[in-house]
Amino acid sequence: MSGLGGEEARKFVAKRVQGIRASEIRELLKLTEGRDVISFAGGLPDPETFPKEELAEVAREVILQRGEQALQYSPTKGVTEFRRVLQGFLRDNNVKVTVDDDVIVTTGSQEALYLVGKSLVDPGDVVFTESPTYLAALNVFRQFGARFISAPIDEDGMKTEILEERVKKAAAEGLRLKLIYTIPTSQNPGGVTMSLERRKHLLEIAERYDLLVVEDDPYSFFTFEPVDVVPLKTLDKSGRVIYLGSLSKILAPGLRIGWALGPSWAITTLELAKQAVDLHSSTLSQYVAMEAIRRGLVEKTVGKARRIYKAKRDMMLEAMEEYFPEGSSWTRPVGGLFIFAYAPEGIDTKALLPEAVERGVAYVPGASFFPEGGGENTMRLNFSYPTPVQIREGIRRLGLLLKEKAGR
Repeated sequence: MSGLGGEEARKFVAKRVQGIRASEIRELLKLTEGRDVISFAGGLPDPETFPKEELAEVAREVILQRGEQALQYSPTKGVTEFRRVLQGFLRDNNVKVTVDDDVIVTTGSQEALYLVGKSLVDPGDVVFTESPTYLAALNVFRQFGARFISAPIDEDGMKTEILEERVKKAAAEGLRLKLIYTIPTSQNPGGVTMSLERRKHLLEIAERYDLLVVEDDPYSFFTFEPVDVVPLKTLDKSGRVIYLGSLSKILAPGLRIGWALGPSWAITTLELAKQAVDLHSSTLSQYVAMEAIRRGLVEKTVGKARRIYKAKRDMMLEAMEEYFPEGSSWTRPVGGLFIFAYAPEGIDTKALLPEAVERGVAYVPGASFFPEGGGENTMRLNFSYPTPVQIREGIRRLGLLLKEKAGR
């Protein structure tokens, strides 16, 4: 007896889920798994940065010495002791935490994004974003019926003068303006960092039009150049920034520890939504993360990752200069994990991807990162995970393919 499947099963699937697009990145990772393909597709940290022995020792001590608490249920907002340590950690890293703020621990910052969408976005609400922007954030807000209006980026981040024009126009049209979503430092996928002047301008826009700001900040802990990356949360004077962060890139993604820091009313709203999602994030992971912060493991990991990723970034940039055809361009990130590249005009990187995989190299086509369309000739390239040898060889293979298609 065969089970339900295909179209006959579709009637059981909720309409809000039918509209969700599969993550191209996740699908691509499945496509390349087990194949001899150099992948620039994921956003994976280099496993060499994981403090495996230290974390094993911490986990053992936590379970043996504090197992009655660490192996038990915990509050939805997170283990109280960990939340205090986390707020101290954020203060030490130039993130302003006010007396009116609260913090909630989430299962990675992706859950924080989901809770923001679930709690704050109604169908038809306008969410302003960079273009391009983080694909998984678009998928979250799209699921809750957001309407996207975007502003382009350049080497100084989101063009806030264009953002202001589009916010003003949307307000004049009577649209329901809700929030600005931004990754101001080492933006994903663009690799660019917003200037201090534009950070201040963005907050002025939010004030003038009464918008919330969701600041997604997974990458500012490892910048490679001396650049001012003061968080929007620290510049905020009116309590309208919700700051999202994560230990995934700066310690280990397998712990699945993220957070949202913001005004108490917002965190309480997220807490109510989280109760219906997973009750709370892993208690054990929170205790391990707390001890990792206390023992300086995060700072140690960040320092090591910064050195490794800077060398890999430099190698990828050098290889692109050598192998990419005339008519190509790319960002030069001051930090983070990605370079965003523009192939010569007329090359559709999504259509090209199967051929690239056959040549033994993979990337993420850039079009899906553009909330209002465009970017058909773009691609996101990750430099943190592949080895130095793989970076050079993968860029060589990709460059040769691009040259063939460009006729150069």
